Amino acid sequence: MTTVLPAAALVFDLDGTLVNSEPHYYEANRRVLAGHGVCDFSWERYTSYIGVGALDALIAQRAEYGIAAPAQELLAEQDRCYLELIRGRIEVFPGMARLVELAHTAGLPMAVASGSTREAIDAALTGSAVGALLPVRVSAEEVPRGKPEPDVFEAAARRLGVPPERCVVVEDAAPGVTAALRAGMRCVAVPSVLRAADEAVFAGAGLCFPGGQDTFDADAVLAWIGCAAGGEPAAGRAGS
Repeated sequence: MTTVLPAAALVFDLDGTLVNSEPHYYEANRRVLAGHGVCDFSWERYTSYIGVGALDALIAQRAEYGIAAPAQELLAEQDRCYLELIRGRIEVFPGMARLVELAHTAGLPMAVASGSTREAIDAALTGSAVGALLPVRVSAEEVPRGKPEPDVFEAAARRLGVPPERCVVVEDAAPGVTAALRAGMRCVAVPSVLRAADEAVFAGAGLCFPGGQDTFDADAVLAWIGCAAGGEPAAGRAGS
């Protein structure tokens, strides 16, 4: 059996994982597309982009809907709208807040690695219960490739000074889980779209909470990380 060393760092995805921002992102995305003549962009359609970097999603939507404006212009429009929507109204998921606080108490280094712009990341975390505990932040705009490529997680590991194999990623979407595994990191999956919980990629996560945030257990995550000290942790589906 290959021995797996204890986790030395936690890396959090932001949107849909750490904070309940996806409804705000959907509304910002919908408004931007509506301003360019797309009037039937549904929540169900939006969920297919969850986990993909904001710019990459807009590049795909621009091609799909034949929008003339450059993708960077669309991103700037979306960020302005999103920032207006979230100011003072962003929620950190309670279970995630507890995990951040427990990990901080345990002295475990942490980072945020997100497909959002750096401005959006900072706006979501500023003034939150956990923002001050998460000063290491990496945006997809700072790396060559977004999720499902591993770049953003690899950059987070470098900034933390921790080898990728000693990092554990907390993610809500299939592209993010894929990115974590490609980076050689273990992964805790907390699907934000519950109908996607049975997708094969989530089976690759070392620990999965198929019921999403309602079944997430911060103490179980820390216990699973701690189990690594005695050998390879068994893959599991929590709350099922």
